[in-house]
Amino acid sequence: MTIVVTGATGHLGRLAIQSLLAKGVPAADIVGLGRQLDKIADLGVTTKHVDYEDVDALTEAFTGADKVLFISGSEPGKRVPQHTNIINAAKSAGVGLIAYTSIPRADTTDMKLAEEHLVTEQLLAASGVPHVLLRNGWYIENYSIEQALAHGLVGAAGDGQISAATRADFAEAAASAIVGEGHEGKVYELGGEPFTLTELAAEISRQSGQTVTYTDLSPEKYVEVLVGVGVPQPFAEILADSDRAAAGGALFVPRTDLEALLGRPVTPLATAIQTALA
Repeated sequence: MTIVVTGATGHLGRLAIQSLLAKGVPAADIVGLGRQLDKIADLGVTTKHVDYEDVDALTEAFTGADKVLFISGSEPGKRVPQHTNIINAAKSAGVGLIAYTSIPRADTTDMKLAEEHLVTEQLLAASGVPHVLLRNGWYIENYSIEQALAHGLVGAAGDGQISAATRADFAEAAASAIVGEGHEGKVYELGGEPFTLTELAAEISRQSGQTVTYTDLSPEKYVEVLVGVGVPQPFAEILADSDRAAAGGALFVPRTDLEALLGRPVTPLATAIQTALA
């Protein structure tokens, strides 16, 4: 069984390949696609330099593949055409299953970040290619412990609970969905142990011995702060909108589906913080 992992040179892609290897998938049966192949050269899998804009190269890369772990593109605003290419190429190549990393409640949330994910889900449905949706919640790693220690936490999420999990947990869940049976047609809402940003600040304080506070701003003010530290305006607006949605509960996700795919409890927030501080 040949498994292709797109976006394999990113953080999640590398971890997903490591999880596939840990589950006993032979390295010879894994193909990693990306642009910075040196980042996964040490894993022993087949690698191919593929750009999401190159349909012919994608089709060639997918030819002979049984399953594809489709990790969403990382460039907001470009995802729909890129994802269209990937889906069309996978269909042309006769791929048997696509597992796509989406976003929580992509079909009902008003979060701007979900718009391209929803279109992708709709494209998958229209393609007729068997697929499973992995609606990943926030990564704990989205929050820089180093920055929190230096400047505190700043956002616009209010008291909204955020069911973040480690990238490693999401990667392992994706690997389980790819190698396991019975996942076709399923939609998994994936989240970890919930916390507010105030609680995150408190946990970092507890473990570091340094007082870390969370400053809650309006979405508009948060955009100003992000732009002020160099974040491009369009991306700053997406981040602030995501916090706005989080304040209303959009990023609270029961951990049931993630733990079912993992076959174990999610990694606790305290453990993730401890690892980051080590």
